[in-house]
Amino acid sequence: MTRFAPSPTGRLHAGHAFSAVRAHDFAASRGGRFLLRIEDIDQGRSRPEHVATILADLVWLGLDHEAPVFQSARRERYAAALDTLRARGLVYRCFCTRAEIAASQGAPHGGEPVYPGTCRRLDAAEVAARADAPHCWRLDMAMAVALAGPLLWHDHGHPVAAMPAAQGDVVLARKDAGTSYHLAVTVDDAAQGVSDVVRGIDLFAATHVHRLLQALLGLPTPAYHHHPLLLGPDGERLAKRHGAPTLAALREAGEDGRAFADALREGRLPTGFSTANA
Repeated sequence: MTRFAPSPTGRLHAGHAFSAVRAHDFAASRGGRFLLRIEDIDQGRSRPEHVATILADLVWLGLDHEAPVFQSARRERYAAALDTLRARGLVYRCFCTRAEIAASQGAPHGGEPVYPGTCRRLDAAEVAARADAPHCWRLDMAMAVALAGPLLWHDHGHPVAAMPAAQGDVVLARKDAGTSYHLAVTVDDAAQGVSDVVRGIDLFAATHVHRLLQALLGLPTPAYHHHPLLLGPDGERLAKRHGAPTLAALREAGEDGRAFADALREGRLPTGFSTANA
């Protein structure tokens, strides 16, 4: 069983199609199920019209899927997982703003500064005094790694040693959402019985964190299949924020979606496009 899990914060582009086709075909070739999960925990940016467009795009591509599941309807599951970690003393409140975190760091790590653990060092009295202030919940990475011990996961069948510590004390519950990508994805993949995760290599680093959370929460570990990213004519990975050409635009221009999907399967990329493993 595989899944395609887009966020409805914008329209899908060819990079999404590249990933969706791979996930769909992996399941179809094995007689498995292909799930659609709408990752709409960011209610400030998620839009119903983008959900409608996602559904239309998948029909256009000829990718049959099961009825979509919405993360916004699963908050109780994420809260329960966070409570489990909180009861074990593995998470702590963080009151820092993004600006404060950025200012405390020199060079960014992977585009984002690694959290320096400022609030981990607060004493109980100060935390209690600020408990009503806006805060997120972070994983005490050092404690979690020590508790879990050595971990492995598999990518394309090859063992990978999990090294989540490089990500620092990641956020497990955002101030505005009650959960985070890391926690929600880990909980949902287990709850939905996803056996194989087919997704872009840009999420390879996140998998180290997800493997740790699986161990801490007693959840099964799916097999992972990270694939290359689709790059545009400028050599940059396709992204909503960079104005990548959308599938809706192709559809509205009269392009044949099934033919477009077949071309991606066969490695016939749009003119000027390429793939990269980073």
